[in-house]
Parts: sequence; C-alpha cells; structure tokens
Amino acid sequence: MTFRNRTIFISGASRGIGLAIACRLGRDGANIILAAKTAQPHPKLPGTIFSAAKEIVAVGGKALPVVCDIRDEEQVQAAVDQGVAAFGGIDVCINNASAIALTGTLATDMKRYDLMNQVNARGTFLCSRLTLPHLLKASNPHILNLAPPSTSTRSGSRATSPTRWPSSA
Repeated sequence: MTFRNRTIFISGASRGIGLAIACRLGRDGANIILAAKTAQPHPKLPGTIFSAAKEIVAVGGKALPVVCDIRDEEQVQAAVDQGVAAFGGIDVCINNASAIALTGTLATDMKRYDLMNQVNARGTFLCSRLTLPHLLKASNPHILNLAPPSTSTRSGSRATSPTRWPSSA
C-alpha cells in the first residue's frame, strides 16, 4: 500500500515516534496534518510542529502544522477542518499524543492522573470522533491508536497509566 496523496491526521507528531511515523509517511508522498501543542521550542525537548513540518516536506511529503491541544474539542475540530480544506479529506487518523507518569500509584498526584486521562482517553476519542466523518468517505480508512507504555523497569518503578494499573504501589 502506498500513502502517496493520502491524508493522515496525526496527533503529537512534533517529536519522537509520531515524527518518525510522519516522516516515513511523508517519504511515500503523504499529506500530513500535524496536530500538536508544541509551537515554541521546549527547553528540554527537541522539535516543534513547524520543524516537524519542514522535515516532512524535506523527505517528499506535504505538511500542515496546526497548533492543537487534543483535549479541546474546538481546537481539534479546527485542525480537522483546516486539514480537509488543505487536502480534500482524511484517510487515516493516528492518535499518537500521550501523557504518562513514570511513578507508582501512591506517587502520582491527581493533577497528573487527570492529564493522562484527558490526553490518552479523551484526546484519542475526540480525534477519532471528529475525523470519522471524513474517514468514512475514504476508500481505505484507518484509525491507529498508539499508547504510552504501561510499565517501566527504570529504577524498579512502574509507570502509572489510566488504562492499566501497576500491581504494586
């Protein structure tokens, strides 16, 4: 299967695996709608949606960077609308954005827990729901959901995820 002229909506693609996926699809000639929050450089993390867009274009793809917090329905709808206006539809939705706490249950405060639920569950549902009307018009539509790891062996700790609970505190 080729992704030439296919349009992919991908959340959280300003760095990491999301950017790697976007660049790989870009090499096939895909149109990438980059929906992510990072518009300004982060002091500790590389990349913005704008630098990611340049990387995608450099490998042969087309890119539309849209500043978007996937927890916000209006922002996701605006990103979808801009992508459809630019590329004519959406063929694939990749839910890549995620939040994780590399702490045990007792060490995870409710603010962090709420963030994980809002990004990992609500954000994924929202992006899927708002791209679905366009996906249903595509010839071979797909939704791909990526998830943060549910455990970590770093320092013997276990990561807390809203969908999987560590067996120890």
